[in-house]
Amino acid sequence: MENPKRDEEIALHARILQRESVATSEAFAALADPIIGAVKRARGCTYEDARDATIDVLIDYFEAPERFDPQRGRLFSYLTQSAKNTVTDWQRSATRRQVREEKFGALVELPGWSPKVSLEQSAEVKRIVERIEQSDLCQVDRAFLELMLQGERSTQEFAEVLGLRALPAVDIQREVKRNRDRIMKWLVRFGREVFGDES
Repeated sequence: MENPKRDEEIALHARILQRESVATSEAFAALADPIIGAVKRARGCTYEDARDATIDVLIDYFEAPERFDPQRGRLFSYLTQSAKNTVTDWQRSATRRQVREEKFGALVELPGWSPKVSLEQSAEVKRIVERIEQSDLCQVDRAFLELMLQGERSTQEFAEVLGLRALPAVDIQREVKRNRDRIMKWLVRFGREVFGDES
């Protein structure tokens, strides 16, 4: 799909500012694919990362369109740059995580670690897993949590677990985010129960 023309963008932005219900769907249809393509080319990332970043940025824009100033440039450029920045942040975060894991791995491989320490860590992990299995989480939430703990970032993978494939992409992104936030709050409470009951 070709990038929308400037005058089309201005008209669409005005309608989104007026909170027209159809305008967000039209904006998504007009902008998503071109932004995804531009981000993928510029950042050399996967299609999934480019798509997820684009959806995140579009949702943010739909929720607060007044942040965009048409006097400072085109809507397409504004959204594309935001999506590129999002992917860059993810890439930096992934690199930092990899460095941390490598450092941790090097520490663990150092000689002199007591077998007792390794056994205690294994026992702790086993206890936490058992507590999760005994918790009030339903099967869907457990599957969602498992994906989170595996470091999954693909919105479509989470949507599959939630049974949301039939929804529009914007709604899928919103529901996945809502569920992720809910599970994170549950994890915080769970952590307090597991570790807060020991003195």
